[in-house]
Amino acid sequence: MNLSLYLLTVLIWGTTWIALKLQLGVVAIPVSIAYRFALAGLVLFAILLLTRRLQAMDRRGHLICLAQGLCLFCVNFMCFLTASQWIASGLIAVVFSTATLWNALNARLFFGQKIAGNVLGGGAMGLVGLGLLFWPELSHHAASRETLYGLGLALLGTLCFSAGNMLSSMQQKAGLKPMTTNAWGMLYGAGMLVLYCLFSGIPFAMDWSARYLGSLMYLVIPGSVIGFTAYLTLVGRMGPERAAYCTVLFPLVALNVSAYAEGYQWTPPALLGLLAVMAGNVLVFRKPRMPMPALGAQR
Repeated sequence: MNLSLYLLTVLIWGTTWIALKLQLGVVAIPVSIAYRFALAGLVLFAILLLTRRLQAMDRRGHLICLAQGLCLFCVNFMCFLTASQWIASGLIAVVFSTATLWNALNARLFFGQKIAGNVLGGGAMGLVGLGLLFWPELSHHAASRETLYGLGLALLGTLCFSAGNMLSSMQQKAGLKPMTTNAWGMLYGAGMLVLYCLFSGIPFAMDWSARYLGSLMYLVIPGSVIGFTAYLTLVGRMGPERAAYCTVLFPLVALNVSAYAEGYQWTPPALLGLLAVMAGNVLVFRKPRMPMPALGAQR
């Protein structure tokens, strides 16, 4: 089950970049994000009500959902999309892949979980692999104030993503399922984006073209309803540090799709990076060896 959820998350989130590209145009980015999560939240509520699986939450649960909505469904998307105006998408992918390391550190800080050496080693290997994959893009990126702004926003978005992982883990430890907390969190996140747009004077335009509506529906159903539910279920089952290795594999799927759809050419450094990413994946999910019992304990 965990493997199925893991592969499903990687495949879905590795292809959402196509839909995100199709969203650009008439509708402002914050408005598109608000549309996405408002619709996704309503779809989740409809599913939960029809199946009678909507869980009751107390005030604490709603406050955590509010914080989760701010981190996972609002600020991090705004950070990454704004950063993309100043730095290359490959650099954003490399920064985002540090989520594995941040989740391991935050799990230690908030839950007292021991930091597994194989998780840190695998995360670092994946980070190096992504650096090799995007090396042509990164090597031509000039250092400037805008670059620093972009890097700062990408890092802030990654930290918000990690914080959202921790909040979801807290909710699951309290017995709340990701579908219920995601439904509330997505509506809270969309509501905060709507308020931001109102105060900023951003118009709520709508693009009724098949291109925009089709990409929006892909982001709503597979990208949000299925993707976030599968990923956060993994966070509860596997731990946030292992689940976050998905962030290293998303760009790998995206590059393979790009090779088919846009003629991306694999280079020797990119292939070496591919091997490093896959080796890191194996390392992250390797089960630690059980310590050998002392001779005296075998009596």
